[in-house]
Order: sequence, then C-alpha cells, then structure tokens
Amino acid sequence: MGFIPLKPIPIKDRRSMVFVGMGRIDVRDGAFVVIDEVNGERMHIPVGSVVCIMLEPGTRISHAAVKLAATTGTLLIWVGEAGVRLYSVGQPGGARSDRLLYQAQLALDPDLRLKVVRKMFERRFGEPAPQRRSVEQLRGIEGARVRNSYKILAKQYGVEWHGRSYDPNDWDKGDVTNQCISAATSCLYGVTEAAILAAGYAPAIGFIHSGKPLSFVYDIADIVKFDTVVPLAFKVAASSPAAPDRQVRLACRELFRTSKLLKNIIPMIEEVLAAGDITPPEPPHDAQPPAIPEPKSIGDSGHRSG
Repeated sequence: MGFIPLKPIPIKDRRSMVFVGMGRIDVRDGAFVVIDEVNGERMHIPVGSVVCIMLEPGTRISHAAVKLAATTGTLLIWVGEAGVRLYSVGQPGGARSDRLLYQAQLALDPDLRLKVVRKMFERRFGEPAPQRRSVEQLRGIEGARVRNSYKILAKQYGVEWHGRSYDPNDWDKGDVTNQCISAATSCLYGVTEAAILAAGYAPAIGFIHSGKPLSFVYDIADIVKFDTVVPLAFKVAASSPAAPDRQVRLACRELFRTSKLLKNIIPMIEEVLAAGDITPPEPPHDAQPPAIPEPKSIGDSGHRSG
C-alpha cells in the first residue's frame, strides 16, 4: 500500500515560524518530531503547515527530517543565538528560472530598477517617491526617515533610545530595545525569505539593497517592518522583559497571524516587481520540471501549491 502524496499547503494558509534549540529533529511515523535526548521527551511539529523552522545552536537534524521539510515546502534556517545571525538556509523546491530572469532583468536595467525602488518607497511610506531622485538618493531619504521613526517610537513607548546598535556576534552586548528589534526583524526576515523562495524568486537579487545574500529579503521586509514588528519590539522592550527574544518571538507569531502578513506578502512582491512595466518571460519550452511537483489547485498564483 503506497503513501498518500504530500501536497504543500500555500504559504498564506500556514503558521509563520517555529524556533527549535537544544534538541534532535527527526521523523517518526511520517511526522516531524523534536527529541530531547536528555529527558527522552518528544514534541511534534506540524511541518507541512509551518512556513519556516529556525534552528538554533545545540540543534541536530536528520537527513529524513530535511527531506520531509523539502517535500512539504518548509524552509529550514540555521541561525545563531536568538536568531540574529544566519549561517545557512534550505531552499524548498528551488527558484524558477523564468522568475529569476524576470527579477534579474528588472535589477540590471537602471531605469527598471528605479521604477521598482520608487514603488517600494511608495508602499513603505504611503506617498510617491520624490521626483528626479536616484536609487542612492532615495536610499538616503529612506534612511533619514527610518532614524526618525525609531525616535518617534521610543518616545511613544517611553523607551530610552541611543540609536540602532547591535553586535551579531555578541547578543548580550546590545541594550534590551536593540535586542527586541533584532529578534523581531529576524522573525520577519525568516518568513519573508520563505515567501520569496516559495514564489520562485532569488533572495540575493535586491533593488534598494544589493550585494548581500538576503538583499531582496531586506527590500520586501522593510516595506512592512515599521507597520508590524518594529512597534511590537518597542512595546515589548517597554515592559522590561526577562527574556526579550522569547517574548518578541511569541508576539511576532501572533502578529503575523492577526495581520494576515503571510496572505499579503507574495501579492506585495508581485506588485512591486510589476512596477517595472515589463512582461515576465514564459518558462522555456525545454525547462526541466520542478523537483517538487506542483499539482493544480485553486491557490493564488505564485504559491507553491498552484
């Protein structure tokens, strides 16, 4: 008797993320489990309904578990303490060549790139970008607004603020507010990267950001960052939390659920890229089929299940 084929759940219908530390991840009876090797305890993870799993130091994962995560389209991200440093990442299903070419064409043409950047600016700040400004000039305007937004939020929540400062190699070196912001943005970057990969694009091909493995992740996450996780980070910091990273993670997971971020993030990616006003190329007629079959469904275009 054969197994029922696994059908990945669309990103928009999943829970956002799970952090796992100090345990062994394996597969038992076809399910994803985390095993505490000291106490022998097990915790089941609904891997097929989670966007990404953050693997913290002290975690080991079996080949079977990695294979199951790939089959169900769950992104595995190996991170440092509190999730503020990324060491490696899986790529469930792989990017699509037609969408990579589309994204690269937009990024390589200066005029098309500027159109996309202007759309990102408009989505982020709710107003058209200033006319006759280059990408570098818009980046400078954005930076000034971001610094001002941090000051406004610090005053709003009654938090002492000396600027954005943190050391990814030393989590305890930063103050509580910066720890909260770092933890919150790492959560947002994780689910954003998972959405970008699910939609078939490349995390490294950015428009405002460039030259980094997650440039496009930063571009997309920054559009919603100050409407979602950054105010939440200041709110948690104002409560003088005993465990800032844990409280921020729990709060982010609930925020992602209530704000329907996962439902909106892939359409937002398509919207900003469409600002380039070019037609995406058709897949080559001799293209190899995807490693993970994508059965027809009623899911939105761009989701792994349709």
